[in-house]
Amino acid sequence: MTHRSVTPPAIGRPDVIAQAHARSLEVGLRASETPDFQPLRRLALRELVDRNQSLYTHALPVMETLHAQIVDTQSMVLLTDNHGVILHSLGDSDFVEKANRVALCPGVSWAEADRGTNAIGTALIDGQPTVVHAGEHFLHANRILTCSCAPIADPFGRTIGALDVSGDTRGFHKHTLALVRMSAQMIENHLFSNQFVDAIRVHFHARAEFIGTLYEGLAAFAPDGTFLSANRSALFQFGQPLADLQRQTFDALFGIAFARLLQQIARAPGESIVLTLPSGVRVVARGEFAVPRYVASAEGFPDAARTATSSGTRAAARTCEAPPLATLETLDTGDATVAAILRRVAKLRGRDIPILVLGKTGTGKEWLARAIHHDSPRRAAPFIALNCASLPDTLIEAELFGYEDGAFTGAKKRGSVGKIVQADGGTLFLDEIGDMPLAQQVRLMRVLQERTVVPLGGTRAIPVDLRIVCATHRNLRAMIEAGTFREDLYYRINGLVVTLPALRERSDLAALVERMLELQPDGERLPRRVSDEVLERFAQCRWPGNLRQLANVLRTASVMAEGAEQIELEDLPEDFLQDCGGAPTDEGAQPPVPCSGNGNGRDDGQEKPAAPVQASPARMEDWQATLIAQTLARLDGNVSAAARELGLARNTVYRYLRRGNTMH
Repeated sequence: MTHRSVTPPAIGRPDVIAQAHARSLEVGLRASETPDFQPLRRLALRELVDRNQSLYTHALPVMETLHAQIVDTQSMVLLTDNHGVILHSLGDSDFVEKANRVALCPGVSWAEADRGTNAIGTALIDGQPTVVHAGEHFLHANRILTCSCAPIADPFGRTIGALDVSGDTRGFHKHTLALVRMSAQMIENHLFSNQFVDAIRVHFHARAEFIGTLYEGLAAFAPDGTFLSANRSALFQFGQPLADLQRQTFDALFGIAFARLLQQIARAPGESIVLTLPSGVRVVARGEFAVPRYVASAEGFPDAARTATSSGTRAAARTCEAPPLATLETLDTGDATVAAILRRVAKLRGRDIPILVLGKTGTGKEWLARAIHHDSPRRAAPFIALNCASLPDTLIEAELFGYEDGAFTGAKKRGSVGKIVQADGGTLFLDEIGDMPLAQQVRLMRVLQERTVVPLGGTRAIPVDLRIVCATHRNLRAMIEAGTFREDLYYRINGLVVTLPALRERSDLAALVERMLELQPDGERLPRRVSDEVLERFAQCRWPGNLRQLANVLRTASVMAEGAEQIELEDLPEDFLQDCGGAPTDEGAQPPVPCSGNGNGRDDGQEKPAAPVQASPARMEDWQATLIAQTLARLDGNVSAAARELGLARNTVYRYLRRGNTMH
């Protein structure tokens, strides 16, 4: 009789695991192989992170939120590129050592060809969220793990990485994959919002309460109504693949003229409209001119997490949360409007009067909140921030109010102290409070009235003493009229209301650039100034992402110019140059959409519609790849010279080289 090793029943789809094992055998792996302990060197890993900067930047805050839900469960959160190489990890310190024994750390490839059947490699090949538990792993060494992974797609449906939770097999929970899938979708939605800066976005769902949540459909259209792309939820609701949708217009997809949607946005921004999908299903929709959400958890200063390569202990996670110190004095960089706001806020120093900060996304609302906290008698106590727009409804409730043991499915075993209790004695900053669901608004109102909080699943009221600062880019008065924001809560949070100006309205751009560059990490050979040409280009742009966009542009450009005395035009990100009319054009090619404004750094106050988009993203990429190839051929393959001539970042040229024929 033949004896075979017995493995636990398949947690995922048995056919997927069986096919993955067959592939592992085909590439010549042996189940008894010892894990490879040769991760990428630090410089090579940093270059890999730079090549995946957009994915990395948008994933970090989501990873932190996901890690907070599973902390103390002998597990870790991992982000990989599209080849399965780990870019970053956040893990429980007592699990990191065990993970290192199987090379589960940044810089190591977990592709199937290298590690056999595992959640990361198998999910990337299969293109579907995957669980690989214990004995389902091909390599014996990896059978100490239980792993849940979901692929991450870019706004055009191409897989660019994966998000994974790996842990001790004894901590397996069937709901972990659901948390991972939600988190991956959250990253995709952030990438989607950031991609279509000059597009018109449509948020829609058959159920009105899902608008503004993780489950809403998102579709982007050019100013002439041409379809650009859609997120996973939208594709599901349309019932069509992305390739088919790219041949259609807004009118065909939603049953009304595109001009009518534009009129609706102009007449009543934020209001909903009923549209009809090609299937006949009626959906509630809201259109908007896109404004990017660059990073969900911070208002803009570059943080240490951008270059972190460690396995991610809790201390490292805390480093990710706190931008450099901001005070009312350091925020005064010469703009008269901002200076007046700072003087008003300073008069409330030492008084627990709630402050409501208004302004477009990325204008520095969290910087101001941190400065208010630092310049108050509460400075020695915690400053706790929560972005209400970056979490699904259920996670907002758990994060804000906390929960008792067993009250939140799939989360850590001993319950969680919510943000309100964490802020006891200090300041609670609620960013994008206009995105807080009505049910949570009711609970928050009760906390502010009674100064006590009852965690989910609990019965004991916990007393709290805190100051509250709120922020939003929404029109709360209009939301009150529409019944989506509580009037009593509004009057509780707006003791003093201040409105931060958009970056294009400020007169201190040069001083802001200098201040941001001064705050770059010590020990790195990064430039501390920009050239006159770069500053001139900055002055010409309308900065839809405001200070947050400026900080991201400077951070990327600084890395590209590492070792140089100053940042030059060639170091600026390609997409930024395109937005500001600086990308190269070729005869017959569609030029990039220019920035609004009259070219002297001032805006005439009128928002100008972007030029109609004639080429699809796929055709634009073909054109860019051809232009790069021609330039490289003329310059004998000199990447640096080609990047300078084209006005692109060097890593962009390398990216096209790496893709090779797949671009055509």
